[in-house]
This record gives sequence, structure tokens and C-alpha cells, in this order.
Amino acid sequence: MPEKRLILVIAAEQAYIRRTSPHDVFSAPNDILFSAVTDTYIPLVDMMYRLEDENVPFKLNLVMSPLLCELLEDPSVQNQYIANLEKRIEIGKKELERNESDPKVLALVKSTLETLKKKKDLFENRFQKRIVKQIRKFVAKGEVEIIPTAASYAYLPHYADMPESINAQIEAGLYSAKYFFGEIGGGFYLPYMGWASGFDRIMRPYGINYTILDAKALLFSETPNGRGIFCPVRTNGSLVLFGTDPDTISDIAGDDGYMNDESYLSVESDVGFELPGEELKDIMENDGSRVQTGFKYWKRHEETEERTAYDPKEARRKASDDARDFFESKKAKLIAASRELPEDDAVLVCNIPAEYIGQEWHEGPLWLEEVIRRCASDGDIELSVCKDNLKKQFSLQKLEPYPCSCGGNGYSEDLLDSCNSWMMRYTRKATERMIELANRFPGETSLKARLLNLGAKEVFLVQSSALPKMVQEGLCPDFAREEFKDDILSFSQVFDALASNSVSTEWLTRLEKEHPLFPWMNYRIFSRKK
Repeated sequence: MPEKRLILVIAAEQAYIRRTSPHDVFSAPNDILFSAVTDTYIPLVDMMYRLEDENVPFKLNLVMSPLLCELLEDPSVQNQYIANLEKRIEIGKKELERNESDPKVLALVKSTLETLKKKKDLFENRFQKRIVKQIRKFVAKGEVEIIPTAASYAYLPHYADMPESINAQIEAGLYSAKYFFGEIGGGFYLPYMGWASGFDRIMRPYGINYTILDAKALLFSETPNGRGIFCPVRTNGSLVLFGTDPDTISDIAGDDGYMNDESYLSVESDVGFELPGEELKDIMENDGSRVQTGFKYWKRHEETEERTAYDPKEARRKASDDARDFFESKKAKLIAASRELPEDDAVLVCNIPAEYIGQEWHEGPLWLEEVIRRCASDGDIELSVCKDNLKKQFSLQKLEPYPCSCGGNGYSEDLLDSCNSWMMRYTRKATERMIELANRFPGETSLKARLLNLGAKEVFLVQSSALPKMVQEGLCPDFAREEFKDDILSFSQVFDALASNSVSTEWLTRLEKEHPLFPWMNYRIFSRKK
């Protein structure tokens, strides 16, 4: 009998920001990662252990960009994160004194302080600082399917005319997934679901069986698609395509989405942005920029001048109600689809950005866990992963996907607009030069090979869409610009050193230590395939 299956995909990516000097513990750029670890990744792994301990069956698809994995597994970053937590805990002790006359806020301070201490204990002791290693355990048990993605989460349609570059991003992404998680799984997640014609011909030779695309890619295809998004299709090269539920993002983050309800915590009202500067001097950068402390006390979107203190019990009840609403709405879709597809399994893929699970929606982890628990207890809807829905891979309907993405208004306009388009000129030139170097020096060893491997890493970094997106969103834009310029300059030095046949080993060693990512790097992945 055909089944009704719900697939939850959590997609996480991160700019490669690695500032490891002691005074950078509370820097604004580092806060991007450290807040994500505190609010999303620790709660996510803790949820998995809790579900397992209570014998609640679950299955999740998880996308973790290679750059994020590199940072999470970096010992220097791990130790700096612990120092960050310790400083947050010290702030909490001061907040106890500052708010001793306000019982409601004082209760929130105590709760937040205890939560931070618990997360520090989890990270240091239960997780042994190794979040990626913990996730790998659930991958080995079949409860989590990792979907590999591009090496530096580059928006691949920007390089559609450079197949060597796309090959390099895919090859390094697959190797990274194998390196960190022990298996590949047969899928590949295109960053921002960016699709361009011919991608299947590049992906299939790597053994990639499926990818996930925005609903528009399937629904706007010139080939009529009678099954919509509820049944996977395939390209002419037999790459399976899963279309995503178009309502999931608006359900969560739309104007009337769950996360915007006034019962929830205002994640913007952190004391790190509200207290006078003299009270934050220990955690402020020299330029006066502020960062999150984790101590937030107010509800979202209060219209009155007097803000209302956050009520954790009310928020927990609301998260449970919203999880029930989400589950019931997806169940109704699957039931309706199964009536129209009596001979096929009805499959619904819900793609959820990781930042919604904790960072931008404090109650997101509670909501996600409740959705999983409802699926486990329902009996009619099955939680599934993509690789378990490929049995009919070579008999699925064929179509040519419509070129689109899930970024911007559907075409990733935010990754290339008037404020960041200048970056693309340098990126494409560096990419062209790296392809040229890989073909000019096919068999180098020792010092030249180290230099070429460094050049390949720098090209991956400048291809990352994270820095242009930071510029477009106004998230540490000056830092993002300077980081991009430094990476371009480093690659230019590599290129010039090879052209002049001279290299400073001191400079090379220093930069290798600053960018210790991809220790397995082989520059030949940028070579033209024969």
C-alpha cells in the first residue's frame, strides 16, 4: 500500500570566519558562529540524544557545509567557544545583581544562566567539544542522513560556464562529507538550491543520485508534471529531483509565521545591545561594536512602550500548538496527494534553514522536537529521508527543471546585486587562474604542491556565497569586504609566486596556519576532466 512520507531537511552553512586571538573571543564576526553553536547546534544534538534515550524514532536529513564542519572541528575554535561561554556566564552573574529587584526578569536571568552552564557541560563533557562527531554517531545509526553540499557553499549557477570549478566544488564537497561523517548517502544539496541546465551531466558521474530543488524548478518546467511536488521526478540523465514544499518557509518565517508570534522571545532584545557601554566593556570590541550575550528578557513585537517579560511556559505551550498546526497541515497535504496518486508514495519535503532552529527563533528546537514526536506517534505519516525514496529512480517521469533557486525572490538576487557584484569580477578571474594553474602544473610535489593547494583553498573561500550575502544583509559588511580582499590578495600572491618561481616559506607556513581548512586538499581537482 502506498505510504505518506514527510522529509525534514535542516540546511546549515557558515562563512569561514576564524579569529582565534584571545581578544577576539567576543568579536562580532565570531559571534555569528558562536551564537549558532549555542542556540542551534548544541540543542539539535541534545534533542537527538533525548529522542534516542526515550526510544522515539526519528529521521532527519541534515546539510552541513564543509566550511561549517571545518570550524566546528577546529580545536582553536572549540577552545575559544568555551571561553565565549565562560564570559557569558560571568555576565549572567552580574545580571543577577542588576535585576535583583525585578522578580520576573530575575527568574529569566537564572534560567538563562543555568541553560548556559548546561550547554557548556554538554559541549565539554558529553560532546567532548566535537559536535560533528556526535552527529556522525546518528548518521551511522541511520537516524540522520547527511546530504553533501559544495565545498564552500558557492552558488554554482554563477560558474555554469566553468565546469572545472563546479567539478571542484562538488568533488571537494563529497570528500568532505566522507571525511567528517563516514558516508555520502547518494545525494547532493546545491547551495541555495541553485539549478542551471546541464548540472545533472556534471553530478551523475560522481555517483550522485538525487538533489533537492525549489518547487518552481518542477512546477515551471516546460514538461507537464502531473504529480507536482509529491513525487520525485528525474532529469534526462536520471538524476532524481525532490521538490520542496513551497509553504514551509512562510509557515515559519512569514509575516504571520510561527516565529513572529508575540508569545515568543525577542531574539533582538539582548542586553549586549541595550546596556550602557561601560557595563559591557569586557565584551565590546575596540571599535565599540556589540555582540549577543544570550540574556534576553522580552517578548517579540510589543507595540506598547512598556515591554512585557517573556514567559517560558507560555512560549512552550505555543511552540507545541504551532508544531501541531504544522504537522496537521502537512499531513492534510499528504492525504490529499495520496488520493491523487493511488499507486505512488506521497512524499513531502520540508526544507528548513538551520538559523530558524534557535538563532532567529529561540523556541525553534522545541517546535522541531514536537513535530518529530507527533510524527512518531501518529502512525499514518512516516518520517523519512531522501535516500529511502529512490527505489523507482529509473522509472520516474523525466523533465528539464526550470532554472531557479530558493534565495532572494527565487533567483538568488541577494547573492549578486549592486552592493556586492564587484566581488564576482575578482572571484571569476581567480577561478580562471586556478584552473590554468592546475593544468599547467599537473604533477607538482613538495613546496609547489603546498603553494597550489593553498591557492585552491583561497579560491574556494572567495567563491563562498557567505561573504557577498553578509555584505548584502549588512551583517558585519566591512569585515566581510576585508576578508574577501585578504583572500583575493592571498591567491594573487600564490599566482605571482608560481609565475616568478619563488616563494616565501615563512609566508606560506603562516597562511597555512591561518587557514587550516581542508587538510586533504589536492589542487588537481580544478584540472580539466578528460
